[in-house]
Amino acid sequence: MDKKPQLGDLIEIYRGTYQHWGIYVGNGYIIHLAPPSEHAQAGAYSMMSVLCDKALVKKELLEVVAGDDKYIINNLLDDEYEPRPVYDILQEAKSLLGEQQNYCVFRDNCEHFVTNLRYGKPESRQVRRAVNIGIGLGVATLVVAGAAAFISSLGNKEKKRTQ
Repeated sequence: MDKKPQLGDLIEIYRGTYQHWGIYVGNGYIIHLAPPSEHAQAGAYSMMSVLCDKALVKKELLEVVAGDDKYIINNLLDDEYEPRPVYDILQEAKSLLGEQQNYCVFRDNCEHFVTNLRYGKPESRQVRRAVNIGIGLGVATLVVAGAAAFISSLGNKEKKRTQ
């Protein structure tokens, strides 16, 4: 990473099939919401976090959490929302350390956790993308099925005319 994170920055860690998120709190540390299976190089095992219903708020070295995985500073909602004051972000994040929280990949994941700290808005772009892809695939399936049924009905009408 070229740019050094600043206090309150969101850190996006690429895990392959998903991204893990933390918030930078200084001296090389992040605070993040970590289900039991969340760790560097967890690979497919990390998908077990989908089944988890609890996660722990931890403070760990960014380099340890990321391991060999790539990470970036990604204050993804700065254009939509004004970030909360850094002091407030850090105070709240530190007050949650060691707390066990509900975890749901769709409603209460690590991205929701950090965006709520930074902006006061729990949002997850990766969930939104996944839902949009799912909806897109569903619509595409319906269109293809509808087109196939329409073509089939045309074929049936043509057969009736030639008989």
